Amino acid sequence: MVVPSVALEKKLRSVFGYQRFREGQEEIMRSIMAGHDTFVIMPTGRGKSLCYQLPALEKKGVVLIISPLIALMKNQVDQLNACGVSAHFLNSSLRKKEETVIKEKLCQGKAKLLYIAPESLAKPANIEFFRHLHIAFVAIDEAHCISEWGHDFRPEYRRIREVLNLIAPTSIVALTATATPQVQLDIQHNLKIKDAHVFKSSFNRANLYYEVVGRHAPLRQLIEYLRKYRGQSGIVYCLTRKKVEEICNFLRMNGIRAAPYHAGMKSALRAQSQDAFLNEEVDVIVATVAFGMGINKPDVRFVIHYHL
Repeated sequence: MVVPSVALEKKLRSVFGYQRFREGQEEIMRSIMAGHDTFVIMPTGRGKSLCYQLPALEKKGVVLIISPLIALMKNQVDQLNACGVSAHFLNSSLRKKEETVIKEKLCQGKAKLLYIAPESLAKPANIEFFRHLHIAFVAIDEAHCISEWGHDFRPEYRRIREVLNLIAPTSIVALTATATPQVQLDIQHNLKIKDAHVFKSSFNRANLYYEVVGRHAPLRQLIEYLRKYRGQSGIVYCLTRKKVEEICNFLRMNGIRAAPYHAGMKSALRAQSQDAFLNEEVDVIVATVAFGMGINKPDVRFVIHYHL
């Protein structure tokens, strides 16, 4: 049964605090509510996540969201919990006892959304657990990771359809901000959703620009740029964990409020850095590509790639 738009609009206002849908959101949600496989290609900042979060509140059962990054999962779950929505995640950062508590909540119907890493989804114990759980639908966030032509190719993503076939037949929602026509076809082929309802938005972002600057004194150039935007939020990307630590320490010594983020840090320290950035306790986060994809922070003013 398709939930009337008025029911979705009511939840939109009462739970998420928005007065109206953004362009394309309502049509996407109605497709999901009707049980159709749905493919969403929408630029960052246009509200892709809400397209599956809101229907999750109206559908019976649990919605699985397959997500590639621990930082992204934590960000989404924290924001949902702040709205009063019961959401959790399963990934390598959790202890066994924490996983058990989450699974108990799922069985008791006390959680509506579960974010899970593709590696965790494929664990035999989790497959067996999900087979006995009512799954409303599955959302695959950052779906471009599925494609071997995508810029964030993850082998585990290629097995999602295979694993879902072992759990239960259910509709799939694939979402990405990055998909060329070739990548789009590859995603649909791999997930076996060739007949999916496809929603594609314009990617023109007049408020963004790219600039390439020659490296002649990179540390000095970096400091000069950050001082020009002192007090504003931004991300500095580095290629290695070691360089992240070096650059972060260098920025701190020069009066820049900065925090590091990379996969070599303990999960508690990563979470601490992420929260400090989101809560404006630091202005700059220095990170590897382990950070950033899908993070919802509305006031980021610059992204610097320290290495090409």
